[in-house]
Amino acid sequence: MAKTKTAAEPILDNEHVKELLAILKENNSPSTKDFLSILNQVGAMEKQLKTAVKELAAMRQELKIAQEQNHPVKTALQKAVIVMQGQVLDLRDKLAELKQNVINGCKSAVAAFKEKGISALDNVARFFKVRPILETMRDTLTKDIQYDDKAIAKIEAISTEYHQTGRHLKNMGRAMFGREAVQEAKQPGKLAAAVSYPFRVERSCFAAMQKSADKALGAISRLEERAAEKKLSIREALETHNEKIAQAKKDAPTAERPRPANAER
Repeated sequence: MAKTKTAAEPILDNEHVKELLAILKENNSPSTKDFLSILNQVGAMEKQLKTAVKELAAMRQELKIAQEQNHPVKTALQKAVIVMQGQVLDLRDKLAELKQNVINGCKSAVAAFKEKGISALDNVARFFKVRPILETMRDTLTKDIQYDDKAIAKIEAISTEYHQTGRHLKNMGRAMFGREAVQEAKQPGKLAAAVSYPFRVERSCFAAMQKSADKALGAISRLEERAAEKKLSIREALETHNEKIAQAKKDAPTAERPRPANAER
């Protein structure tokens, strides 16, 4: 899939995003802080995904070395790289969709402001259809992190078994020459450590993206709660106003019930 301008351009550099942010700041909108928090978390996910893409390239290089050395981890690594590539591409597509929804929401919000004024932005969260995407990304990242943990454990287990086998063969040779057997098993070798390192970085990127998604969802919830509170406040004020009007009409003098002579005029 070719990168679109929206996918390549940082979210905070988008003209529609900057326009809405400027409107909120200029009008001292209480939604400014949480809206900016959402943008910052999306921007953080963009950077984290870029790091994940770099680590995927590093994994391919380690796979090449493992294949050249015919190392036992090569098969597990090959499968892991294929899965990881799918994970990264899936996250890239979801992030591009998320950014586009934010941009579309900014366009709609700005149009509403120009038509009705700042009151149109009292519930700015209604313009952004991003909660489902963020929730899906968060759940997907949870599964991706679990996969990485299993992949790292498997690579290290294969490498440990490889070194233990080597130790047994070495001890057979030592026994032939009457030497004492080596008891201590080696830790996973340098190649296994190099192979698992990109997975650890990738896992760290995914965990950071998951954290950013949670923070963005938290900011959305605060925007929604603030809008609900304001709507309730307006409704209560309107109900109080209507009650006063009804009471005034009830107390108004009529032909059957004239105003008392000593009543204030």
